[in-house]
Amino acid sequence: MKSRKQIEHLFSKGKSFSVSPYRIVYSFENAVDLPHEPGLKCGFTVSSRFFKKATDRNRIKRITREAYRVQKNILEDKLLLRQKALNMFILYTGKELPDFAMAKEKLGLILNKLMQQPDEKNTSAA
Repeated sequence: MKSRKQIEHLFSKGKSFSVSPYRIVYSFENAVDLPHEPGLKCGFTVSSRFFKKATDRNRIKRITREAYRVQKNILEDKLLLRQKALNMFILYTGKELPDFAMAKEKLGLILNKLMQQPDEKNTSAA
């Protein structure tokens, strides 16, 4: 996700849940309402409060993005079947540097939880 408008809309109207040490803010949209193909947009962030060095923040984001990239195909297929689009932002809230195995395990749980979300009608058009 790169658009400031989309990110602001996501944080104001989206739902969230936590799988320690990650917090996920997400929103589903109907693919019919969108001018583009149904898809998956994701953003990543790490707090500079606990990680003062940019190299540490970048490393965490790189590990998290790779763990997400390896596992996202199943979620993309499910979204195509449902004709939905998903916008989400993954925030790392931990205080220690993660390793790839832990990040992959936690993101697997996150993606499974997102796949189990019920098909909901988008009523935020008002």
